[in-house]
Amino acid sequence: MAADRIRSLTLSHVVLPLDNPVSDAKVLTGRQKPLTETVLLFCEVTTEQGLEGMGFSYSKRAGGPAQYAHLAEVAQVAIGKDPSDIAKIYESLMWAGASVGRSGVATQAVAALDVALWDLKARRADLPLAKLLGAHRDSCRVYNTSGGFLQASVAEIKAKATASLDSGIGGIKIKVGQPDWAEDLRRVAAMREHLGDTPLMVDANQQWDRARARRMCRELEQFDLIWIEEPLDAWDAVGHADLSRTFDTPIATGEMLTSVPEHMALLDAGYRGIVQPDAPRIGGITPFLRFATLASHAGLALAPHYAMEIHLHLAAAYPTEPWVEHFEWLNPLFEERIEIRDGQMFVPDRPGLGFTLSDRMRSLTKETATFGQ
Repeated sequence: MAADRIRSLTLSHVVLPLDNPVSDAKVLTGRQKPLTETVLLFCEVTTEQGLEGMGFSYSKRAGGPAQYAHLAEVAQVAIGKDPSDIAKIYESLMWAGASVGRSGVATQAVAALDVALWDLKARRADLPLAKLLGAHRDSCRVYNTSGGFLQASVAEIKAKATASLDSGIGGIKIKVGQPDWAEDLRRVAAMREHLGDTPLMVDANQQWDRARARRMCRELEQFDLIWIEEPLDAWDAVGHADLSRTFDTPIATGEMLTSVPEHMALLDAGYRGIVQPDAPRIGGITPFLRFATLASHAGLALAPHYAMEIHLHLAAAYPTEPWVEHFEWLNPLFEERIEIRDGQMFVPDRPGLGFTLSDRMRSLTKETATFGQ
């Protein structure tokens, strides 16, 4: 096939309201307000040969307009480039915005275009992205998080957990980390009794200091959890590494980190837990794969955060069996749905990511920008 060129890029700033506000420990400790919406940055790529790709990034509570503005500033450098040169384009975009760094908003903005180029490449090959990357499996273990937030009563999270399991989901994660640690333990105990031996995870959303984290991890050992997530500040690599070497229950962290070097700080500190990179946050699929290779070499388990539409493919290409997080929040933005049954989430057999944008996504778009022809 003759070399192709990127003809145009279209960016869309989308605001997706949640059906009901949700609260994790950051709300109960007074650090944030309840989450009411997800803001997304979509990027649609078209080439001179008529090929197309779609990718997205996202933010919660703040940062969405900044992501859109940043990619709008640097996107022009990709016009006319060969869409197969994904790593080269990624570096060009990072250099175009180098004055604001190589993490945070800068990487999250570029992620939308990077994901779109991988989607395009897999579509051109007529393969699901997982197959293009070299899949180890056709499905991944799946757990639900959206039913376990702290604004819900124990009765409500039990009911939501039962509904999730009845729908074919294999594990349940609930939030902890509220000011009353004894209430955390009561909720976890109630869920363990309700679920029996069903896989159960907890997420403290960075709300403990090192002393409280050690005490809570010790108390939580009795519940046979799959992992304890973000017991400490996300950037406390040394603290997370220490906990991961101290307790039998695995520690999980990484979702908030926005670059490969930030993730590598965990490995450098001797971390032995579960890594949770988020492709839209780390900068896209290109840097996600760079870190995944290093994490696999270190023998770490993988459980990517959020964005199951992207992460299912990346998890399927990881050497050891991962978990994929189920959130139904983004469903209105896409025409297709992911098959879930028997505790597994199945890789779509459609090319690329396997998703097309819905009319609902278009109606939620607040602004767009197009570059190229």
